[in-house]
Amino acid sequence: MGVSIAIDDFGTGFSSLSYLSKSSVDTLKIDRSFVIEMTDAPEGRALVTTIVSLAHSLELNVVAEGVETEEQARLLHLLNCDEMQGHLFSKPVLSEIFEEASLIPPPAK
Repeated sequence: MGVSIAIDDFGTGFSSLSYLSKSSVDTLKIDRSFVIEMTDAPEGRALVTTIVSLAHSLELNVVAEGVETEEQARLLHLLNCDEMQGHLFSKPVLSEIFEEASLIPPPAK
């Protein structure tokens, strides 16, 4: 069907390691709180490194949320994070504006 499943805000709230073994998940999205702490302290970077490594060992895609600085993007790239999202790339955009600017219109009949 072309549908994939992601665990959002991994590492916070109700997301836990038990979901990884019980679900057919395709992607882990690292919560922005970890991304922010990654450049503030070695412990923050260690957590992100561990999450990326764990996800890749389970053959999951990794998305980092809340990337706001070039330094965060550089570190995530070095850690082999698959995808990034956040204000560094774009502020939130209304779906209508995104669709108009980004989607290819269907061919004329």
